[in-house]
Amino acid sequence: MEIEERIANFKNMADADPENELGHFSLGKAYLDAQRYEEACASFRRVIELQSGFSKAYQHLGEALRSLGKDAEAVAALTDGYRVAAERGDIMPRDAMANLLRELGQTPPEVETKAPAATVATAGGDTVSCCHCGQNAPKMEERPFKGELGEKVLAHVCQACWKEWIAMGTKVINELRLDFSNPEASKTYDSHMIEFLQLPM
Repeated sequence: MEIEERIANFKNMADADPENELGHFSLGKAYLDAQRYEEACASFRRVIELQSGFSKAYQHLGEALRSLGKDAEAVAALTDGYRVAAERGDIMPRDAMANLLRELGQTPPEVETKAPAATVATAGGDTVSCCHCGQNAPKMEERPFKGELGEKVLAHVCQACWKEWIAMGTKVINELRLDFSNPEASKTYDSHMIEFLQLPM
């Protein structure tokens, strides 16, 4: 899919449901890829308004601000994002933001880091440390679908957040008109699911 087509599709998704943080995140990422940094910043800021724990949005906001030469604003966004990621146990975004802060001449803040979800996935066999909501919450009784990705969802996503994704996933399918007879549609769907749930990959 060409970049302008991606932007148009994700803009339609965000406009159709202004409260859909995934639509705004995907639109922001498309703007970032197209080097439309001001528009990317606006989209990522909207994501953070809707879901303050979406650590990847802080990372991309910092990247866009840095590309605009707004280093002080980038440092502020990355510092906030580093704290969010560390507190939630989002290791990859945390480390990426730490590297960006160092490149900007800053030291990442000292934050008590939560253990990654992989090491505290279950407690008593019926709860999971959810990578989406950051809470220790009831887990699903079984994996939602087959394969390695299904196992990862079972290990890292609580029952309530999976139900939330099902509703969001339906919007993704409808807004992007995904045709699952095309293997690329499944890849697109999975990438949105991974981003929305903030699955560790």
